[in-house]
Amino acid sequence: MPHFSDYIAFADESGDHGLVSIDPQFPVFALVFCLFRKSEYVDRVEPAFRRLKFKYFGHDAAILHEREIRKQEPPFAFLRQDSAIREAFMCDINAIVADVPVSVYAAVIDKVAHKARYANPWNPYEIAMQFCMEKLSLQLSDDGQAGRITHILFEGRGREEDRQLELEFRRVAANDKRWGWRSIDFTRTPLEPVFVPKAANLAGHQLSDLIARPLALRVLRPDQPNRAFDIIETRIKDLKIFP
Repeated sequence: MPHFSDYIAFADESGDHGLVSIDPQFPVFALVFCLFRKSEYVDRVEPAFRRLKFKYFGHDAAILHEREIRKQEPPFAFLRQDSAIREAFMCDINAIVADVPVSVYAAVIDKVAHKARYANPWNPYEIAMQFCMEKLSLQLSDDGQAGRITHILFEGRGREEDRQLELEFRRVAANDKRWGWRSIDFTRTPLEPVFVPKAANLAGHQLSDLIARPLALRVLRPDQPNRAFDIIETRIKDLKIFP
């Protein structure tokens, strides 16, 4: 049997990584890695999400998605109908986010500044991914996970996009990519990508999704009130803003 680490990570993003047409209202790309100790994920994280879903939906098939919650779109249209229920639902979600044992590693790319600084700018997703992988690898090494495989779960976006992302991921993991900062030996703590559909309904992906946009907004509009960010701020182990 292969040697698996004590941890599992989930990746999600906010904004798009394209540089051709940049949305002036949201000109950043954020990538978040959420790292969980497997024992805590099984005992605390998944049950917390299930309890919330049974409470508000009567089943645990619902998928918590930040955009649909924010816009109160199905299956969250019920939030429009009763302000008391809406407040209770948001309080319960905030309580889960505040309580779950997670370490957050994130990178936010200012696409306008990035494009202006470099004649041939790198793909923001690739830059953000290497930053997150770098910090994650260092943390795993410090936690005694050297030589043990840690899986990073990405939400599948389609065969071709997943293939491209996996290719870049494996280049980084094999020490074949260098962006000019200090070298990290990624082979010390092997990282393995896994692509899963949104329908897999994984609590780790839903938590990552709930975190990504508030984190991006804090970088984009630091003076704007951001309750969601305030709740997760102490869980952020590293945040890279580039350039």
